[in-house]
Amino acid sequence: MGYALIIVTNQSGIARGKFTEAQFETLTEWMDWSLADRDVELDGIYYCPHHPQGTVEEYRQVCDCRKPHPGMFISARDFLHIDMAASYMVGDKIEDMQAAAAANVGTKVLVRTGKPVTPEAENAADLVINSLADLPMAIKKQQK
Repeated sequence: MGYALIIVTNQSGIARGKFTEAQFETLTEWMDWSLADRDVELDGIYYCPHHPQGTVEEYRQVCDCRKPHPGMFISARDFLHIDMAASYMVGDKIEDMQAAAAANVGTKVLVRTGKPVTPEAENAADLVINSLADLPMAIKKQQK
């Protein structure tokens, strides 16, 4: 479809001492390789290790990268020269929708992942789908 594929994720477990940043980076490397084995190439992985109530001092902070703030989206936009108005963001929480809106993402897609979705999140989304498998068809329908 010609889009950059980017992961933007809050990882408060780092700030809360559940795992280290190095452990998370090892996981993302594995994920990247696993996807590449299936011919899925990631253009970037952006993560926020911060949390205001974190137990790891280095990461205990309020920042502009933690969703619902748009910092990670802005970093990806600037590094990859992304046209945000022509972009899609797929997420499963209201914070994803809010961050995408703050970054001026053109289409916000809420995916139901088997867990409850709030009406607020549904209202903030431009499209609501039941599974990631529905995404290509939803995009094609919207582009018609």
